[in-house]
Order: sequence, then structure tokens, then C-alpha cells
Amino acid sequence: MSDTDEPKAKKQKLSKKERKKSIGGSDDKEEKSDDVPTYEERCEAINILASPLASKKSTKKAHKLVRKATQSKSLRRGVKELVKGLRKGDKGIAILAGDVFPIDVMSHLPILLEEHNVPYLFVPSKRDLGAAACTKRPTSCVLVKDKKVDKELFELLVEEAKAYDPNSKN
Repeated sequence: MSDTDEPKAKKQKLSKKERKKSIGGSDDKEEKSDDVPTYEERCEAINILASPLASKKSTKKAHKLVRKATQSKSLRRGVKELVKGLRKGDKGIAILAGDVFPIDVMSHLPILLEEHNVPYLFVPSKRDLGAAACTKRPTSCVLVKDKKVDKELFELLVEEAKAYDPNSKN
């Protein structure tokens, strides 16, 4: 009789653990959906290099352009791919995340982009940039190649980026 009593006790313990997991799991999901930071909160976390920061409206347009570029396969994502693309002669617009730490990871990019005459903009969040690029990982920077995507949206962002560019004013 003692052999039959022990498995019942184990089954009851497992069911209690499962109940705790199901109760705890549903609460965590609800908190995460409510805890989405606003544009202003994201702007507080940017680093010192993010000087031509896109406005709230331009950030949404940049994410839309990145999403369309991902679907048409005309996008380079990440620091290594962006630098490789610049060396190969790719042109377009670079969209950089402003909340990348340590800064040394991408501190050389604005200078490199200015040397290659590629306009660039900063957006506040690398998580949002990664989500727009259809990846699960946060992305620090992307290069949208030429006008293959949405010409109107592309030109609008290029004009805004050139307004901040110190080389274009000379």
C-alpha cells in the first residue's frame, strides 16, 4: 500500500507547481504588454553621439522604411555588414540606434558615413529598430540601399538627414 501512496503524493506536488507556473506566467505577460516605453522615455536612454535624432514622426517613417527594405532584401543590418557595404560602395541611408552601449561599438560610424557621403539618422531604440528589421535581436544600425524600396519615403528621410549633415551645408 505504501508504493501506491507515494506516486499520488508526487502527482499532487507536480500539479501544485504547474498551478503556480500558470498563475505566475499569466501575470508576467500582462505586465509586459502594459510596460511599453513611450518615445520620450526612450529618448532619455540615448547616448551622447546621437545628435541628429529623428523626431517621433520621422522615427515611425524610418521604421516603416526599414520594414519595407527588409521585405525587398535591400537592407544591411549590423555594424559589420554596414561597414562591409560601405567598402563595397553601397549607397542609401543609414539608420542608427541611439541607445547602444558601450559607445565604442559604433562611435566610428558617423565619421565613416560622412566620408562616404551617406546620410544617417539616429532613432531612440535598438529594440524597435531590430523589430522593424524583422529580427528577434536588437539591431544597432541598418543601411537601406538606394531607392529600391519606397522612393517617396526614402527621399523624405534623406532630405531630413541631409539637413543635419555638416558636410552638406558647405
